[in-house]
Amino acid sequence: MGRTSKILTGGLLIVALAAVTVPAGMHLVPALLPGETVAAAPAAQLAPTALSAVTGITPLSASAPLPDVAKLGAALDGALALAAGGQFSAYVTDPSSGRVLYSNDGDSPRTPASNLKLLTATAALTALGAGTRLKTSVVAGQTPNELVLKGGGDAMLSAGSSDSSAVMGHAGLATLAAQTAAALAAGGVKGPVSLRIDDHLFTGSALNPQWDAGDVDAGEIAPIQAMALYAGRFSASTADAPGPRPQDPALAVGLSFASALKDAGVDVAGPITRTAAPATTPHILASVSSATLARQVQYLLAESDNYLAEVMGRLVAVKEGMEADNAGSVAAVRSVLARLGLPLQGAVTVDNCGLAGADLISAHQLVQVVSHLLDHAGTDAGQALEGLPIAGLTGTLGGRFGEPGTVEAAGLVRAKTGTLNQVSTLSGYVVNHHGRLLAFSIMGNKLAGGPASAMPAIDAAAAALANS
Repeated sequence: MGRTSKILTGGLLIVALAAVTVPAGMHLVPALLPGETVAAAPAAQLAPTALSAVTGITPLSASAPLPDVAKLGAALDGALALAAGGQFSAYVTDPSSGRVLYSNDGDSPRTPASNLKLLTATAALTALGAGTRLKTSVVAGQTPNELVLKGGGDAMLSAGSSDSSAVMGHAGLATLAAQTAAALAAGGVKGPVSLRIDDHLFTGSALNPQWDAGDVDAGEIAPIQAMALYAGRFSASTADAPGPRPQDPALAVGLSFASALKDAGVDVAGPITRTAAPATTPHILASVSSATLARQVQYLLAESDNYLAEVMGRLVAVKEGMEADNAGSVAAVRSVLARLGLPLQGAVTVDNCGLAGADLISAHQLVQVVSHLLDHAGTDAGQALEGLPIAGLTGTLGGRFGEPGTVEAAGLVRAKTGTLNQVSTLSGYVVNHHGRLLAFSIMGNKLAGGPASAMPAIDAAAAALANS
């Protein structure tokens, strides 16, 4: 790759430093070499504010030695042999030099589970822009007392007031209703109004036929529509766990908005029905906007949110001028990645969240995506790195890397998890004890004991990278 000078400076340095923040009092071995001054971090790449930075951490060193390939290979082979009944593949590179440090079936397609979200996040931030906000609007309908609630792709609406500090609920329906009531009063509109919803931004089936019906029934995902509350859930309290989901998320938004209108003094008469907003430039009465796309993407990576990943795929399709359905969104994501030099030959992708068991991609290809993000840390796409969970501390890695043999890697590994019934994967990067940045992907498939049986082995392999 030949990117030594780029990868040791600027945004990547800050991202690497962000991965080694730990709570005060947790005495982990520092990941970087002493003796230099830390560069000031751009606001968008600061470590999570709830964590305290380790003192004495200094920049990556261009003279840090490469891991001993033979020793590293033996350590990884030993770690991945710990799991009983499974098929493992792995790929590790040194992004600075482009050298491959380890490959075990690294070019063989495997089921990635939620590691596929790395592709979706990269495409969404690249195509749509990190600073983009998604608007939910109320526009005047065809008759004086008709309101149309128009979805713009925000699946993180809340029923309450807008919270500018939040990602989930940054845009709130109570705020939208208050604005609408004020606009109606200013326009002299009296009496009850009729309410329509326009969720025509997305097309085709709202559920992907490749998803297992049991997963859908269990609440792993809901029908994908152009507006939703709480990422397609009934409440914010269920946002981190499977459970019952609305079968019509856009209608659920409409019903919640009607209730908010009533609280704001506006009566809604009759049933809520679907319509398309006027084809001519509509008269916008009120609108609320989401958190930035970067913050939404970071949330979907940290929490591994299937619903948000599928919404992002469809938004990419809209931006690319493609059909915003299941097939179009998958094709759009791949098209954007191909323009980035990530064409994914031989990979099979049938959704954008990784819930489908038919998805296939190699560990090598996942490392290429991670390496692209690292190499472009200062760009829109690079903001995805901020969403990668930190081992033992945040997101879907918060409860891992706490056992002897892996705890020393807590705070040093930053990676996306993936879990299906017989699948467990982990792809990301680590700064090892010599201050060398390594990109990796570890994929466990056909796990007879289920994903939990492989997690200790995968974590041990990641810890071996941190110790290399």
